[in-house]
Amino acid sequence: MPIHRRVTQPPILRNLADRSIMIVIVDLLLMLIDLTYSILSAIVQTVLRPRLKCIDGELCLITGSGGALGRLFALEFAKEGAHLVLWDCNEEANEQTAKLARELGVKVHAYTVDLSKRMSIYETADRVRAEVGEVSILVNNAGVVAGRRLLDCPDELLERTLLVNCHALFWMTKAFLPQMKTTNHGHIVTVASALGLFSTACVEVRNKMTDSLDHNVNRQVLDQSIIDYCASKFGAVGFHESLTHELLAEENDGIKTTLVCPYIVDTGMFAGCEIR
Repeated sequence: MPIHRRVTQPPILRNLADRSIMIVIVDLLLMLIDLTYSILSAIVQTVLRPRLKCIDGELCLITGSGGALGRLFALEFAKEGAHLVLWDCNEEANEQTAKLARELGVKVHAYTVDLSKRMSIYETADRVRAEVGEVSILVNNAGVVAGRRLLDCPDELLERTLLVNCHALFWMTKAFLPQMKTTNHGHIVTVASALGLFSTACVEVRNKMTDSLDHNVNRQVLDQSIIDYCASKFGAVGFHESLTHELLAEENDGIKTTLVCPYIVDTGMFAGCEIR
């Protein structure tokens, strides 16, 4: 007759298992509380708009100011009375933005900068401090995209996307954050993307082609991969969240951070694009 032995779990293992279950339950409850708070906070802020921050007289630096979104930022900051420092690699487009902003009555200083080069950022930052003053609002807006599938994209283009969209955030912040900490006053805006919150394989580029005989409009649909852009914007979101936590941990309560995640904007970089 076979002898059945009952195997009992050592007390220490039972205690560890019970503790693990309790930790999971507590984490779930905390997540539900945090989620509920976030939803209620969003509803309240939708109904009761938060008080706008006064930026009159502040010195605001905007990267990628020659592009459509950067120009919009520049003009909106100018309307609120902020003086501007505009950085872009396209001198002509940047000067056009500067001209439009000056018409609104604020001081504007334009610089041609290659954000893919660390030393270019640091050297131009030193020029800004010497020629203009200390920056109190930093808007990291510049962005590029290769728009090719991974195996078809040269390493140089992949590297440039990561340098401009992600690495430059670190270099820009290191260049201007120390003075903000000294005065405990400043604001850092990170312009990421909705594609830094969820990823997609491709976007469809729809180009209208008009037949010269009967004027019928045909659509040529092309696929463009944005794997480099998604990866870099995920990095931008992570950078913002980590920077925010670091400033809170250091009790720099006078330095604020803002994350902006636009959907695909119909500008030069994503003209005619649709998420597939």
